[in-house]
Amino acid sequence: MPAADDMAPSALADNSSTAARAATATTAAQIELRGVAKTFHVRGRTVEALAPIDLTVRQQEFVALVGPSGCGKSTALNLIAGLLQPTQGEVRYGGAPVTGSNLHVGYMTQKDTLLPWRTAAANIGVALELQRRAVPKAELRDRVAQMIDLVGLRGFEKHYPAELSGGMRKRVALARTLIYEPECLLMDEPFGALDAQLKLLMQDQLQQLVQQRRMTVVFVTHDLGEAIALADRVLVFSARPGRIRAARDIEIPRPRDVFRMRFTEGFGKLHEALWDELKDEVAKGTDV
Repeated sequence: MPAADDMAPSALADNSSTAARAATATTAAQIELRGVAKTFHVRGRTVEALAPIDLTVRQQEFVALVGPSGCGKSTALNLIAGLLQPTQGEVRYGGAPVTGSNLHVGYMTQKDTLLPWRTAAANIGVALELQRRAVPKAELRDRVAQMIDLVGLRGFEKHYPAELSGGMRKRVALARTLIYEPECLLMDEPFGALDAQLKLLMQDQLQQLVQQRRMTVVFVTHDLGEAIALADRVLVFSARPGRIRAARDIEIPRPRDVFRMRFTEGFGKLHEALWDELKDEVAKGTDV
């Protein structure tokens, strides 16, 4: 029984909020990739996904990675998550090497991967059920209820995934990622499958949650507009093997009005500058 996604747009931007986030994002590095490269060996073929790159993400910074398909953006996320180990170089989180699964991060992929036999509430709670430390049932119920309120799903707790709209399913997936309180969110095209209107609504909700929880975010997207709307900094990757071709600070005040900012002159100039860096790499990517 799909339902409409009714969420109010965020308030107009104010400079004090932006200044506060900028100040916190200049603190110590939370994520570091030092000369990191990754090569895969598939069916007798060697594929160089990432050329050696250096990347630092500061605490409470929102960094977007854009680039053509197959340029190593998702590989970079998997390296930060500890799901892959680099062929060359070192990945560090909080100053320590990442040598296995990084339990400090939450990972949200393009597919929501909800369990169809579980309700929305049960899908959200599964992350706590799988923790090494058992969570008492009363605490689990309370934390699930808090997450449901946080992402605006009150009244849909007992609905199954097939009964939810696309935007609601994404909110369940986001709540499931947030419930165990990770310090950092890794997001791999999480809204790519949504229509344009739902994508804007989810972008607005995400920026509000990130500000409330003071989280670090590394966000992969093919959508330049989405990257500019959400990020403090946008990194443009080259075609495979991926290198960081350009970096651009997004000095647009927060909280941002994701519904209207695309029509401003400043947004247009940023989009044009980033597209100038990206367009040749996209053309190369189609030939790989």
